[in-house]
Amino acid sequence: MTDAQTKSSPASRPTPGTLNALFFTGLEKFDRPDAYQVRRDGRYQPISHAEVLLRVRRIALGLAELGLARGDRVAILSENRPEWAFADWACLSVGMADVPVYPTLPADQIAHILRDSGAVAIFVSNADQAAKIAAIRSELPGLKYVITFLPDAAPGVDLTLAALDARGASADSPERAAAWKADALTVHPDDLATLIYTSGTTGLPKGVMLTHNNLYSNVVESSTKIPFTGHDVALSFLPLSHVFERMGDYLFWATGTSIAYAESIDTVPLNLQEVRPTFCMSVPRLYEKMYARILESAVAGGGLKKRIFFWARAVAERWADEKLAGREPTGLLAWKYALAQKLVFSKLLERTGGRLRFFVSGGAPLAPEINKFFYAAGLVILEGYGLTETSPVISVNIPGAFRIGTVGKPIDGVEVVIATDGEILTRGPHVMRGYYNNAVATAEAIDADGWFHTGDIGVLEDGFLRITDRKKDIIVTAGGKNIAPQPIENTIKTNKYISQAVMIGDRRKFPVLLVVPNFDQLEPWARRQHITWTDRAQLLTMPTITAKIEQEVAKETAALAHFESPKKIAILEHDFSVERGELTPTLKVKRRVIDRDYKALIDALYAEPHGGE
Repeated sequence: MTDAQTKSSPASRPTPGTLNALFFTGLEKFDRPDAYQVRRDGRYQPISHAEVLLRVRRIALGLAELGLARGDRVAILSENRPEWAFADWACLSVGMADVPVYPTLPADQIAHILRDSGAVAIFVSNADQAAKIAAIRSELPGLKYVITFLPDAAPGVDLTLAALDARGASADSPERAAAWKADALTVHPDDLATLIYTSGTTGLPKGVMLTHNNLYSNVVESSTKIPFTGHDVALSFLPLSHVFERMGDYLFWATGTSIAYAESIDTVPLNLQEVRPTFCMSVPRLYEKMYARILESAVAGGGLKKRIFFWARAVAERWADEKLAGREPTGLLAWKYALAQKLVFSKLLERTGGRLRFFVSGGAPLAPEINKFFYAAGLVILEGYGLTETSPVISVNIPGAFRIGTVGKPIDGVEVVIATDGEILTRGPHVMRGYYNNAVATAEAIDADGWFHTGDIGVLEDGFLRITDRKKDIIVTAGGKNIAPQPIENTIKTNKYISQAVMIGDRRKFPVLLVVPNFDQLEPWARRQHITWTDRAQLLTMPTITAKIEQEVAKETAALAHFESPKKIAILEHDFSVERGELTPTLKVKRRVIDRDYKALIDALYAEPHGGE
């Protein structure tokens, strides 16, 4: 390990355990009629703990009847739904490691994951996902079974989940059930629980080997940091193939929190109203979009409504400053804040269902301005930090230790140091076993002393961890200036006219910016300016529009050092996407891919003369 410049205080580590122990303890401790909830036939319907136990046991016994055994790998290619959880718990209970696959991935990328992991079976959610596997099955000689969650088998499917369940039911008995549970509890904390393939920002995905104790320790320590009541309800909409949501669902199970599955990311606003959750976990993109919609609604209201909103926002920010400084607002400020809540912010709370206690944010940095806005409005976002390789939580803000602009303090059992080059290193029971079939990459990531090198740059301030950038993402200009692009991009994206922003400039004379406008804001503005256009491509070529976007970017970057400020801007008519390989499935920017795929456009920016060169 490189010499550390700052270090978090070591904390005691929890007794090792397994996810199987977590499962059975949850069953014994809680007996909710709504352990899970799923929307069917136009309404949310409950699934009890007792039914979960029955389904999991029969699927596990069914897998055994197929000849699958401890140590096998089984993939899950599905959107979020109860069957995802049933399949997961079933595999874990018989000592198999499951391999979650993002349902948005194309067939050729799935083929690499299934080949590398050696998956012998795969659960698929629907005919579209089954078709992907059918297209690549000839490349997968080790894949024995394709099992669909649909009631009827689609082409390329070997059996349905109902048929697998029936096999398990035929083998079920009180004696077999007792033996199954006893065998599940013999799984060792160091046994492999899952292989999660990280897309990364370059190269082929690597299989992260997470043990039972990796995830178990993370759940146990996280459960002590956030005050659960045993009566909470969580809305699950991040992909369960994402370690953040996966660990979150284990956490909810362990705390007796009912898990309601959103129908899709598009139906989240509706599902929030129906489920009325007390907890939600998401990546920053959700909060960015909510923030943009709120501002849009306030401005569109015009006149009195607009003035009331911005008055309420100013009052709430002063209230938030007092609260964050550890002081209780009193007097006129407290009265004004109560009025602001009644007139403005109560409507925002109603949109979340009216019962939300906490949002949790992870997966990427959240702009402090957005976090403070929600805090001031009465919606607390607990921002945390971690990676797939760390199961994932390294640190998190909690009600008793909350600081906007940071990702909180490391949880118990987790050590953090800041190396002399600024990289965040971590050590503890949360750190993965390594990358599957990749000893070289493992040795590069975990040093001889057990420290995992996160690739993130950060600082520790009074025990709070602040992320400043990605180590490999730092732009070094031709003049030797170092620029951290992520904080700049996050600030620019808070502007209501900007949807996405990516800075480019490594080994170049100066930084430039690729911008995707928020057309929901830009097009109404253009109409108000009496601009006419036939399509977005034409709109973006108009001098008034380019000047408007440049003006909005300049507004957000005014405080930057001269060398950090983008000198040229290119405006794109479409969002960056996972499907085109520009974003990871967790919506992180693949800067090198964008630099490569938009090379002609970027080169043209640098070919134009710039007065500041």
